[in-house]
Amino acid sequence: GKTEIMYTANMSYSQIQKYLDYLVNQGFIRKVELDKSMIAYQVTESGLNLLRAIDNLVAMMEPGLTEQI
Repeated sequence: GKTEIMYTANMSYSQIQKYLDYLVNQGFIRKVELDKSMIAYQVTESGLNLLRAIDNLVAMMEPGLTEQI
């Protein structure tokens, strides 16, 4: 849920709301209503592709893996 994401990411409520809205609107995550009072967020296939791309970029930028320009 939103609170768990907020604490894990160490962000304020307004920050996490902004980013979750953006990610939902871009199709990277979706809201899942668990019951009337609880909403969870689930990564979509597009979101998984984004995470893989980010992981690949981070791996390429690690020291020793690429030549210095």
